[in-house]
Amino acid sequence: MNIARADFIEGMAKGLAVLESFDTERQRLNATQAAQRAGLTRAAARRHLLTLAHLGYLESDGSHFWLSAKVLRFSGSYLASARLPRTAQPTLNRLAAQTRDAYSVAVLEGDAVVIVARSVAAQFMGDWDGSSLALGQSSPSGNRLMAYGMHLGARLPAHASSTGRVLLASLPEPELSAWLEGRVLARLTPHTVTEPRLLCEILAQVRRQDYCIASEEHELGVHAVAVPLRNLEGKTVGALNAVLTPARLARGAIQRELLPLLQEAARELRALL
Repeated sequence: MNIARADFIEGMAKGLAVLESFDTERQRLNATQAAQRAGLTRAAARRHLLTLAHLGYLESDGSHFWLSAKVLRFSGSYLASARLPRTAQPTLNRLAAQTRDAYSVAVLEGDAVVIVARSVAAQFMGDWDGSSLALGQSSPSGNRLMAYGMHLGARLPAHASSTGRVLLASLPEPELSAWLEGRVLARLTPHTVTEPRLLCEILAQVRRQDYCIASEEHELGVHAVAVPLRNLEGKTVGALNAVLTPARLARGAIQRELLPLLQEAARELRALL
């Protein structure tokens, strides 16, 4: 959304930039690190950090700062009120129980996709006592539970994920060109596509076939398939995907089992979105 310059509150924008500088890679920041990540002077970053700590959104030991549980107010309000996650969650639960794979719904936000709903089979969770469960680990039976970062609110690089490619492929040509312009596509694994021309070819194929399979481009050992979620007007409002184990991939589970399930689920959800 574009607004008039007179309506833009620069101080709020800077404060949010400081808040967004915390992520899974940098969970604790000092003033210098926050300044570098938010593009501010150290003095400005320090004032914003102290203010956010005073308001309860950050905690501090006097030198470093980290997010407090209060920031979950924003995500909790979104998940409770937004239509997409509320509508998709029952479907994700059903699919996970049916196939014992991990499912999620994501939306495009800048250079990443954000997971707004997800579900993993209860059968898998039963192998763990809860305290030992960790993202990216395998269960005692050898089944990988979830890719690293596959939690609510997680951000995954759009160019290297199945959901990201489905959402990028849905963009009008001018918007996609603007998204690609000057963008450096990070290499996350030896399999990651980082050449814009090749990515455009892949997106064209995704657009034609209306689904995307991504194997080990975001993380080694992670294979996923995604389909677009559209509303009744035909607008793509999100992407639905499944993450499966290498063993299931080798058995051809994507085309034979998962893709038809995802496509049928997308058709069912269309009338509700």
